[in-house]
Amino acid sequence: MNERYGGIETGGSWCVCALGTGPDRLETVEKFPTAEPRETVARITGFFERHARPRAIGVAGFGPIELDTGSPSWGTLGATPKQGWTGWPLGPSLRDALQLPIALETDVGAAALGEQRWGAGRGCDSLCYLTVGTGIGAGLVIDGTPVHGLMHPEVGHIRIPHDRDRDPFAGACPFHGDCWEGLAAGPAIAARWGAAGDRLADDHPAWGLEADYVALGILAIVLIASPQRVIVGGGVMQRPGLVPRIAARVAQLLAGYPPGPRIAADPGYVTEPELGDEAGVLGAIALVTPGEPRSS
Repeated sequence: MNERYGGIETGGSWCVCALGTGPDRLETVEKFPTAEPRETVARITGFFERHARPRAIGVAGFGPIELDTGSPSWGTLGATPKQGWTGWPLGPSLRDALQLPIALETDVGAAALGEQRWGAGRGCDSLCYLTVGTGIGAGLVIDGTPVHGLMHPEVGHIRIPHDRDRDPFAGACPFHGDCWEGLAAGPAIAARWGAAGDRLADDHPAWGLEADYVALGILAIVLIASPQRVIVGGGVMQRPGLVPRIAARVAQLLAGYPPGPRIAADPGYVTEPELGDEAGVLGAIALVTPGEPRSS
C-alpha cells in the first residue's frame, strides 16, 4: 500500500512541511518563515490541503513544549523567546485544523529519531543528537523512542567546569549565567568575542575554547546516558574541523574510562549528522511511519 505520511518542523525561524515516507521518498517539501501562530497554522493547513492527504502527521516543534499525552496542556508551548508563541497550543491547534492523528516531539528529539532511522545513527539502539546554535539542545533516543521525563531533556542548562582564569566571561544565559548554553551557544560566542562565530577566523582562540566546552557537556551525557553514538549538529558546528576536534577532546577527557565502551577507539562515536537540514522534518515523519506509532 502506497501510504503517505506528513512531517512538520516548526522552528523559531523557519517552518518546514513535507510528504513522504523517508529521505529517498520525499514527494513534496515546502519551507516558509515561522510567523505568528495562527498564520503559521493556516499556512501549514494550506500545504496539506493542496497536496495528498496523509495517513498521519508527525510534528517536530521548538520548545519548551508539553509532550505528556495525558496532560491537559499537551502540545502547549512554555516560555519561549519567540514572540506570540508562549502558551500556544501547537499540538491541539494542528490536530483540530488538519483533522488527522498528530504525533508531537521536540525538534531536536525528532532529529535524533530521524538520524537513528536514516542517518548517522543507523544501527544504534541508543544515541544522542546534540545541536549547538542559538541555544544548546539534545534529543536522546533509547530503543527507538525519544526519552522524556518530567519534561524533555534540557541539556543546555547543565553546569560544566568554567575556568574563570582562562575564560573570565560571565556567561550569556538569562537564567543561569554560565551554564553550558551560557558558555558555548552562538550568542555566548558573539558576546565573549565581540563578533558572531561566522566572522571569526579558523585559527581564532574561540574554537579551542568551544571544543573544550562542548566536549565537557558531551562527557556528562556519555557518562549518564551511555549512548552508542553522539551526533553533533547546529549552526555553530558548521565550522570546518570543529566536530573532529570535539571528538578527540571527548576521548581525552574520558581517559580510557569506562574500559568497556569503544569510545576512544571509534572515530565515529562523536560525529556529524547525515540528514542535514532535513533531519527535523524527516524525524517528524519517522514519528508516524510504521514501527514507531506515537500519534494522539
